[in-house]
Amino acid sequence: MNEDVADRDFKYYIFDWDDNILHMPTKIKMEHLEENGVWKPVEVSTSTFALVRADEKHYRPPSKGGWPAAFVNFEDRPDETDDDRNNRFILDTLDALERVEHGEKPGPSYNALKKTLREGRLFAIVTARGHSPKTIERAVRIFIKYALTEEEREEMMSNLRGYRQWIDGVGDAEFGTDAEELDYYLGMCRYSAVTYSGFRERMANDPIYKEKLAMATTAARPELAKEFAIRDFVEHVFHMLRRSGRLNRSVSIGFSDDDVGNVKTVSSFIKEELSKRFDGIKFVVYDTSDRSLAKGRKVCVSGQLNLPGF
Repeated sequence: MNEDVADRDFKYYIFDWDDNILHMPTKIKMEHLEENGVWKPVEVSTSTFALVRADEKHYRPPSKGGWPAAFVNFEDRPDETDDDRNNRFILDTLDALERVEHGEKPGPSYNALKKTLREGRLFAIVTARGHSPKTIERAVRIFIKYALTEEEREEMMSNLRGYRQWIDGVGDAEFGTDAEELDYYLGMCRYSAVTYSGFRERMANDPIYKEKLAMATTAARPELAKEFAIRDFVEHVFHMLRRSGRLNRSVSIGFSDDDVGNVKTVSSFIKEELSKRFDGIKFVVYDTSDRSLAKGRKVCVSGQLNLPGF
C-alpha cells in the first residue's frame, strides 16, 4: 500500500477513446457523392469521419437507415452486450492493443491513460459511440490487462489501497482482494457513450440540456453531448471531494480529444461555464488531432497548471 498518495494533489482526467487512446479499426458506413453524380456506399475510419462529417455536399449517412445505420458498428447489439467474444467494441479494442504490441503507434493519450491507471486517479471515458457504460468499463479492464505490465498493475493496486486508506478511512484488515479493490476503483470512474440510449435519455431529461438540444443542429449535438458528459464528471468529482472533506487541495481536470470540433466546443464550455461555476478547479484541454505531436497541443487553460502525462 502506497501511503505517499496522501501527499498528492488531485488530478483527474477525461479521455475520448477513438484515435485519442487507441486507433480502433471500427468503420462508419457512409455514402460519398462520386463525380458522375452517384452516391456510392463507403466505409470511413473515425479519424476520416472527424474531417468529413460536416461536408454534407459530398458525404451523407446511408440512404437506407440514416445515421443509425451509419453507426451500427459503434453500439451494442442485443445479443452481444454481455459476451466479450461477440462484442464489436471489445474485439476492436483487443485488435488495436495487439497492433500496438506489434509496434503500431497508439493514440496520443495512450500513455496518459496508462499513467492515470498506474497512479490510481479517477477518470472518465467520453466517446461518441453508443455502447453501454458496462461495455466501456470492460474495455478499460482489457486495457489494464494488456497495456500495463505486471509491475504497473502492482503499482496501481498499491496506489488504490493508499487512496482507500487516506480518503475512505479503510483499515488494513478491511481491504478486499485485488479484484474487489479494482471493482471499487472502476466503479468510481465514469463511462459515457454519448449516443447510447441511456445517456441520451438522461441528457434529454436534464432541464438545461433539454433546451440546448432543442436549439442545436444535428452536427452540433455530438459536441453538446460531450459537454454534458464532462459536466457530469466534474460534478461527480466535486461532490466526492466535498463529501470526504478534501476540497482544501489543488484540484485539476484534464480533457483530451482528437476531434477539433469537440476541442473548440469543450474549450468554450470550460471558459464560459465550468471555470465560473467551479472556480477552484483548474482545467486543461488538449487537442490531439495532429498525429505528429506525441502528446497533443494544449489549447485552453483555466488556472496556472501544466498537467504532466499529457
